[in-house]
Amino acid sequence: MSKRGERMQSEVLAALRRRHAPMTAYDVLRDLRAAHPKIAPPTVYNALAALTKQGRAHRVESLKAYIACQCDGHQSASILSICEDCGMVEERLAPDVLTTLSGILGESGFAPQRHVIEVHGICATCGAGQTP
Repeated sequence: MSKRGERMQSEVLAALRRRHAPMTAYDVLRDLRAAHPKIAPPTVYNALAALTKQGRAHRVESLKAYIACQCDGHQSASILSICEDCGMVEERLAPDVLTTLSGILGESGFAPQRHVIEVHGICATCGAGQTP
């Protein structure tokens, strides 16, 4: 990979980490425009694709957005909890859940290629202000 590609991936990842919330590719593009006025959407999409493939970022499928990976060096898929109130996304690892899920799907001959598990609800912070 070129130095320019590596540098852009670093800048995109830094933008995702600064935000602490899911960002669309166009959110990232707007964030990087100050430093790179001529940046084009394909540059951001390529960097996001590379970061996702490397496991350094995750695509939040239901939001069509991305977050920086919150876990260090994991080899299994993540479970993303998404707060419907504040938009916070938290990443958790549960390899046993994924193994069980793959086993259940495999009973019918289905061969999972990748897992994307997203759970929408209310985070503890937002839920603390609600009465049951």
